[in-house]
Amino acid sequence: MEDSERVVVVTDLFEIVREISGFPECKNTSKKLYSNLLRRVKLLSPLFEELKDSEILIDEDEIRGLGCLKVGLEAAKNLLRSVNEGSKLFQALQKDNIVKHFHDVTEQIEQALSEISYDKLNISEEVHEQIELVHAQFRRAKERSDSPDVQLYMDLYSAQNEKDPDPAILKRLSEKLQLKTINDLKKESLALHEMVISSGGDPGDWLEEMSVLLKKLKDSVLAENTGAETSENEKVFMRSRSPVIPDDFRCPISLELMKDPVIVSTGQTYERACIQKWLDAGHKTCPKTQQTLSHTALTPNYVLKSLIAQWCESNGIELPKNQGSCKNKNSSNSVPDRDRAGIEALLQKLSHGNPEEQRAAAGEFRLLAKRNADNRVCIADAGVIPLLVELLSSPDNRTQEHAVTALLNLSINETNKGNIVNAGAIPDIVEVLKSGSMEARENAAATLFSLSVVDEYKVAIGAAGAIPALIDLLCQGSPRGKKDAATAIFNLSIYQGNKVRAVRAGIVVPLMRLLKDAGGGMVDEALAIMAILASHHEGKTAIGLAEPIPALIDVMRTGSPRNRENAAAVLWSLCTGDVQRLKTLKELGAEEALKELSENGTDRAKRKAGNLLELMQRKAEPGAEDSP
Repeated sequence: MEDSERVVVVTDLFEIVREISGFPECKNTSKKLYSNLLRRVKLLSPLFEELKDSEILIDEDEIRGLGCLKVGLEAAKNLLRSVNEGSKLFQALQKDNIVKHFHDVTEQIEQALSEISYDKLNISEEVHEQIELVHAQFRRAKERSDSPDVQLYMDLYSAQNEKDPDPAILKRLSEKLQLKTINDLKKESLALHEMVISSGGDPGDWLEEMSVLLKKLKDSVLAENTGAETSENEKVFMRSRSPVIPDDFRCPISLELMKDPVIVSTGQTYERACIQKWLDAGHKTCPKTQQTLSHTALTPNYVLKSLIAQWCESNGIELPKNQGSCKNKNSSNSVPDRDRAGIEALLQKLSHGNPEEQRAAAGEFRLLAKRNADNRVCIADAGVIPLLVELLSSPDNRTQEHAVTALLNLSINETNKGNIVNAGAIPDIVEVLKSGSMEARENAAATLFSLSVVDEYKVAIGAAGAIPALIDLLCQGSPRGKKDAATAIFNLSIYQGNKVRAVRAGIVVPLMRLLKDAGGGMVDEALAIMAILASHHEGKTAIGLAEPIPALIDVMRTGSPRNRENAAAVLWSLCTGDVQRLKTLKELGAEEALKELSENGTDRAKRKAGNLLELMQRKAEPGAEDSP
């Protein structure tokens, strides 16, 4: 393949990504899909920059792969442009088709990335790792489905089918579609006009539907802008209607609208004050289900809290309290004054106190950070995180436990994850994981899991030597420690480089031990990790040497739906291209279990089981014994 062809393909790819990177922010109903695709494409830029500056020749196969990637990125560019510049009404009404377009483009790019061998491209290790990470993001995005916006669908249906829709519905649609001003509506009219032209003058029934809907939105916006008095009267009317509170928004104890919903260990949600009163009275059961609570920790239900806030706003009801930011000093319902004052006093002890005062202060921050979301923001804003990171190296075990657990609680906040990493915490957390007390090691593992939710931090955590220490905790830890270690290992292994680290650190042997110990309570975790490691050639080899096929067949016969799915996925990886393992599978009587799974398993399990049965059938055909 001539060098000129390499230059042309690489230059085209570089220019496409550069053009996409300049696209503006999207503010319509496809905002999340648009932003995610745009961000992932931008992350490919370093690859094309290095290839553009490289003198090395590229194989014909890689040129072909880059050509496929070019086609995928061109499709992404056209989709992103049409979504950002096109009719917002059309996109809302055709949301399912838009979602499918994004999925198709994502699948196209992921397939192209799979066909490129980066080892042959002579790129730096940093760029190699970043591209593998981006590839993993595309792979996960391909398998993920976008949650439907039920409220949007309901509002669109009402606005289309009711002669005089509720003004609150039209206002909500205006805000959701970003058609809030006369100028916005003029742009939307032009976009509809462009669609008529591009359809050759025969737009079909949809134009009339959208024109009627656009007129209703326009009337609503005009009324909002010119009739402030009427709008205020409408709000009073809305407040006086006393709408019926949805059952899911009521506390099962008080039957009142929840202001601070929290989840107990059984998965039920209650108003914080009500369930806390129940627990303080000495009860150890869930009031609704009467199940015994495995622990009494209360987890904020942020999703439900947000839904309640949206419902209140839509129905003209004053928003529940406890919604404020800790920086709002005038809000007594955000962070109580005593907590704010306490944070300042504790900060002084943490930075200037003696070791005993530092230990006590770290313990207090641990409790405050656990209490609520506003405290987590306030503690971080006060500059506490770097001081807690310093205490990770404390020779006092209790101080170390408090510090790492406080960081764990603070890391629940997404912004705080970055603050913790930027404070240089990862190496110190890994050190606690290696040599701290059992409680400190458990919470260090949980903290690493929390931080590893951010893809970029997976690389840093793996490079800091966390995986061998996590495997040690998986083998030697308490039941809770083993769970924390397993979840951290699983999440870190989403990144390809960490799969290799885990395999080379000897993870397969303990995984097999956990898999065979049904009473140990770790079969789910062991299988999930094995399934993700088996997708890498080193993982596949190491798992194959452990002779797991009999145990995996047992799981397929008797395991939970998720475990049966993962067992089939591991077997599929092991047996693809290996006639001897397919023979072993048949000899051990796996066909019956696979047939049952192909009919009654999860969607993924059905696919894997079906593929395995097809492989076994091919192997049984005449002449198949001679196949490699």
